[in-house]
Amino acid sequence: MYDRQLIEKAREAALRAYAPYSGFSVGCAIESVDGEVVTGANMENACYRLGLCAEQSTLTAAQHAFGLDKVARIAVAGGDGSGASLSGNIVCTPCGGCRQAILEAAQLSGNDVEIICANGNGDQVENHRISELIPHGFGPANLGDAA
Repeated sequence: MYDRQLIEKAREAALRAYAPYSGFSVGCAIESVDGEVVTGANMENACYRLGLCAEQSTLTAAQHAFGLDKVARIAVAGGDGSGASLSGNIVCTPCGGCRQAILEAAQLSGNDVEIICANGNGDQVENHRISELIPHGFGPANLGDAA
């Protein structure tokens, strides 16, 4: 799958977000090493802190579909999802908690997972690796000395 196709899947997923409080819809698409793709979107909650990020919901779908150890690439897009298509100018990157969850998948797979970040309009894209977004991260690989 091409980057553009994965971004479009993330943008489409954002349109299914439940974001009545922030108005900021985020969609995520995860591609496995075998080419399978799952998507997810953010889901807010009146209790605010109980909301769920798009990346977390998609990682859960990936775990069920093919396993976190098979995550190859992730696309994230966010912006205004109130119209017929996602819009917005600012490139959306994963939050700190999502970066941690992606790091865990990366350490399970031994793959420095690529994260393709796009704005809502889909015309601005940044490519990152999880090692760039969470340098010196702490994950499963760091627990080797635990009893």
